Amino acid sequence: MIGKFVTVPACRAVPAILFLATVLAGATMASAQQTPSPTQASDQSQSQAPVEQAPAQAAPAQTQQGQSQQDQTQPAQAPQDQTPPSQPGAAQSPQAQKPADQSSTQEISDEDTPHRKPKPHEYYNWNFNVGGGASVTGGATKTYVRGGGLVGAAGFARNYSQFFGLRVDFQYDNLPLRNSALQLAQAPSGTTYDLAVMADPIINIPVNKIWSGYLVFGPSYIHRGGKLDDSTAKLGLGCNGFWTWWGVCNAGSLPLDKRFFSTNLDEAGYNVGAGVARKLRPNLEIYAEFRYLHGTHSGVTTDFRPITLGVRWGK
Repeated sequence: MIGKFVTVPACRAVPAILFLATVLAGATMASAQQTPSPTQASDQSQSQAPVEQAPAQAAPAQTQQGQSQQDQTQPAQAPQDQTPPSQPGAAQSPQAQKPADQSSTQEISDEDTPHRKPKPHEYYNWNFNVGGGASVTGGATKTYVRGGGLVGAAGFARNYSQFFGLRVDFQYDNLPLRNSALQLAQAPSGTTYDLAVMADPIINIPVNKIWSGYLVFGPSYIHRGGKLDDSTAKLGLGCNGFWTWWGVCNAGSLPLDKRFFSTNLDEAGYNVGAGVARKLRPNLEIYAEFRYLHGTHSGVTTDFRPITLGVRWGK
């Protein structure tokens, strides 16, 4: 066979060789295009990497935007989910139960909370007093009446606070005549007295839990009476100082009947006084009081200063 191929003419071998060379060259170029070099492969991988990662990065951004949109839409949808229109009664029932719950809570708190006891008064609304003592005379009365006459007193007070009240007192005072006065009257003996009614504001002054003081002042009414056992004075005789104070003179002389043996004078005046008290029990105390009384009628005056010891109690 080798001999046959050798015997092939040269004119036929040349075209066959060129055809084979052309086929080989085309196959080489095709393989070169399909199989890139390592450098080109690395360049292509770097250039394509961002393109491939971009969707991966965009996916989280889209996911976050989707979540934010869902978060924004969820609050708007939440009230619809919580209060469905198909159940209005169920939505209103908690509100309707609130007043009942509040009232029950208040009732429980009122029952649990102890009621505050009212603060007790530090004073009694009413006070009552009784006492006795002696009087000291003054003014023109002192000229004809000796001191030391017995005194009896009783009264009551309406207190409006611990410090202020109104007090009413009734008082009897014995006014024994001096011997000099009996001589001027030409009488062997005689008696005189006065009855006083006093209506005064009272100002209480607490000092401590045991001791206290008070002040009184106000108008007074005094009725002074008296009687001589007998008298040798002549009717129509001019009045001396005693007869003037006795209050029986008529135009400066004794009346023409024996009515001058007795006297009854109604006098208007005033009184002022002060006292101290010591508490024995919560509603009982003893007191000592000094007063000055003055009364006048048609220029005739009565002045005396009773000193009284007594007890008073509250109610």
